[in-house]
Amino acid sequence: MRHPHLQSLEERRLELTERSTAQRAALAGSFAPLAAKAAALDRATAAVRSHPLLAAGVAAAVAVLGGRKVFGLVARGVTLFALLRKL
Repeated sequence: MRHPHLQSLEERRLELTERSTAQRAALAGSFAPLAAKAAALDRATAAVRSHPLLAAGVAAAVAVLGGRKVFGLVARGVTLFALLRKL
Protein backbone atom coordinates (compact mmCIF):
# COMPACT_ATOMS: atom_id res chain seq x y z
CA MET A 1 0.00 0.00 0.00
CA ARG A 2 1.26 3.45 -0.89
CA HIS A 3 1.82 6.09 1.64
CA PRO A 4 -0.65 9.03 1.20
CA HIS A 5 2.19 11.55 1.15
CA LEU A 6 3.90 9.69 -1.71
CA GLN A 7 0.60 9.56 -3.59
CA SER A 8 0.16 13.34 -3.34
CA LEU A 9 3.77 13.91 -4.43
CA GLU A 10 3.25 11.69 -7.47
CA GLU A 11 0.06 13.57 -8.38
CA ARG A 12 1.84 16.90 -8.01
CA ARG A 13 4.71 15.67 -10.17
CA LEU A 14 2.31 14.61 -12.94
CA GLU A 15 0.52 17.95 -12.70
CA LEU A 16 3.78 19.88 -13.04
CA THR A 17 4.95 17.71 -15.93
CA GLU A 18 1.72 18.35 -17.83
CA ARG A 19 1.94 22.08 -17.17
CA SER A 20 5.55 22.27 -18.32
CA THR A 21 4.70 20.35 -21.51
CA ALA A 22 1.91 22.83 -22.28
CA GLN A 23 4.20 25.79 -21.57
CA ARG A 24 6.91 24.38 -23.84
CA ALA A 25 4.40 23.95 -26.66
CA ALA A 26 3.14 27.52 -26.20
CA LEU A 27 6.70 28.90 -26.25
CA ALA A 28 7.59 26.92 -29.36
CA GLY A 29 4.50 28.25 -31.12
CA SER A 30 5.20 31.85 -30.19
CA PHE A 31 8.84 31.68 -31.30
CA ALA A 32 8.16 30.04 -34.69
CA PRO A 33 8.02 33.35 -36.64
CA LEU A 34 11.18 34.53 -34.89
CA ALA A 35 12.93 31.28 -35.77
CA ALA A 36 12.16 31.78 -39.47
CA LYS A 37 13.63 35.29 -39.36
CA ALA A 38 16.68 34.03 -37.49
CA ALA A 39 17.20 31.35 -40.13
CA ALA A 40 17.06 33.97 -42.90
CA LEU A 41 19.57 36.12 -41.02
CA ASP A 42 21.80 33.09 -40.59
CA ARG A 43 21.71 32.40 -44.33
CA ALA A 44 22.56 36.04 -45.07
CA THR A 45 25.45 35.94 -42.61
CA ALA A 46 26.75 32.73 -44.19
CA ALA A 47 26.59 34.35 -47.64
CA VAL A 48 28.54 37.38 -46.44
CA ARG A 49 31.16 35.16 -44.82
CA SER A 50 31.56 33.04 -47.95
CA HIS A 51 31.90 36.12 -50.20
CA PRO A 52 33.79 38.75 -48.17
CA LEU A 53 35.02 40.74 -51.18
CA LEU A 54 31.50 41.06 -52.55
CA ALA A 55 30.24 42.18 -49.14
CA ALA A 56 33.03 44.76 -48.91
CA GLY A 57 32.18 46.01 -52.41
CA VAL A 58 28.50 46.40 -51.52
CA ALA A 59 29.41 48.24 -48.30
CA ALA A 60 31.73 50.56 -50.23
CA ALA A 61 29.04 51.21 -52.87
CA VAL A 62 26.50 52.08 -50.18
CA ALA A 63 29.01 54.40 -48.52
CA VAL A 64 29.94 56.17 -51.77
CA LEU A 65 26.63 56.23 -53.66
CA GLY A 66 24.11 56.16 -50.84
CA GLY A 67 21.65 53.46 -49.88
CA ARG A 68 18.73 54.46 -52.12
CA LYS A 69 20.79 54.58 -55.28
CA VAL A 70 22.43 51.22 -54.56
CA PHE A 71 19.04 49.69 -53.77
CA GLY A 72 17.68 50.94 -57.11
CA LEU A 73 20.65 49.53 -58.98
CA VAL A 74 20.34 46.17 -57.22
CA ALA A 75 16.61 46.05 -57.97
CA ARG A 76 17.29 46.68 -61.65
CA GLY A 77 20.03 44.08 -61.67
CA VAL A 78 17.80 41.45 -60.10
CA THR A 79 15.06 42.22 -62.62
CA LEU A 80 17.51 41.93 -65.50
CA PHE A 81 18.93 38.70 -64.11
CA ALA A 82 15.45 37.18 -63.77
CA LEU A 83 14.60 38.23 -67.33
CA LEU A 84 17.80 36.74 -68.75
CA ARG A 85 17.25 33.46 -66.88
CA LYS A 86 13.85 33.04 -68.54
CA LEU A 87 15.40 33.32 -72.03
